[in-house]
Amino acid sequence: MLTLRVFAIFLLISLVPIAGKSSIVPCGGTFEEFIEVVKQEALDRGTDQETIDGFLASVEHDPDVIRRDRSQGIFKKSFIEFSKLVMTNHRIVKGSEFEEKHGAVLDAVKERYGVPRGVLLSFLALETDYGVVQGDHNTLNSIATLSHDCRRPELFQPHFFAALELYKLDNFDPVNTVGAWAGEIGMIQMLPEDILKYGIDADGDGKVNLKESVADALMTAGNVLNVTGWRPNQPWLVEVIVPEQLDWQLAQPTHFQSLDEWKEMGIVPRDGIWPDLTYEAALLLPHGRLGPAFFAFPNYSVYLEWNKSFVYSTTSAFFATLLSGKPIYLDGTPPPPLPDEDVIKLQTILANRGHDVGKVDGIVGARTRAAVRQEQLNFGLPADAWPTKELLELLEKS
Repeated sequence: MLTLRVFAIFLLISLVPIAGKSSIVPCGGTFEEFIEVVKQEALDRGTDQETIDGFLASVEHDPDVIRRDRSQGIFKKSFIEFSKLVMTNHRIVKGSEFEEKHGAVLDAVKERYGVPRGVLLSFLALETDYGVVQGDHNTLNSIATLSHDCRRPELFQPHFFAALELYKLDNFDPVNTVGAWAGEIGMIQMLPEDILKYGIDADGDGKVNLKESVADALMTAGNVLNVTGWRPNQPWLVEVIVPEQLDWQLAQPTHFQSLDEWKEMGIVPRDGIWPDLTYEAALLLPHGRLGPAFFAFPNYSVYLEWNKSFVYSTTSAFFATLLSGKPIYLDGTPPPPLPDEDVIKLQTILANRGHDVGKVDGIVGARTRAAVRQEQLNFGLPADAWPTKELLELLEKS
């Protein structure tokens, strides 16, 4: 029987204001000056000088972290490109082997949180190849570097102070704790503040060890999914076949309606098996109306809580169905993705026409898709939010 112990996070939070803009120290300046400011902040929060000095004795700025933070090309890949890249036969085989070896733990997580095996396996596969590739960057150096950098200090500084709290609990080694370049740790790649909030000691050894304990990692993942809204015994993503004609602007991640209503519009599950028709779902068209199509249920939203990237979350959600025995999705015949330079050109034109596309970065995110949908409506095109060469040419001429 797995024993469970959640970290005393509520006590910690009441004593240490980890989150919140008022607790963030100024970024920039020299790294050495920044560390001195951080030391004072830790003192003000109630940590003694000896502990602070021990925690920061080896901290160093890591320029490789900044280089990686500025060049995240993976986010420019389309759903088909990214999913075919990561949903490999190797990962399917290794998933079966992992499932056979750790079935008891997987079942314990499902019993406690209602999260199916395939969902957990998918996260493990995409995050770390089932724990094999956890990263080799010193975690403290990564988080300190990103906390000092002025691009996203409000995101990483809370994790810096959370790492200090973990250190005080003897659950973080400033020298030997390593992980991803952005500070994530362990089989499921969690940042320190999230470990404090959601980490579970499932094997009963007194620590939350996400790097080596499969039980801790899986139970913690189940806890995260549960806290962020996972609904037991309900679907998350179902592949569907769409008709040739539809009110395509209804196909938005935020537009939910009952399966009964979608059914009346001519949409059918690919395998012919309908979930409860009273369930509500959104219609996802990652490549527009001619590409793969899915019903996304409220549980899909939990994937977006795990990772905000639409492409990553949709891939992870579908891979969970693949690992649960479903076939690979139908590619369909969508127009090819626009090259990076055309996406930047498109975003620039859309921004000049008054649309909020966010940063002009060549990434087709939610705001760019929303702007594309609006312009498709303006030009009388199917409003499926998939940017095409045809739309770009129309915008250039108008």
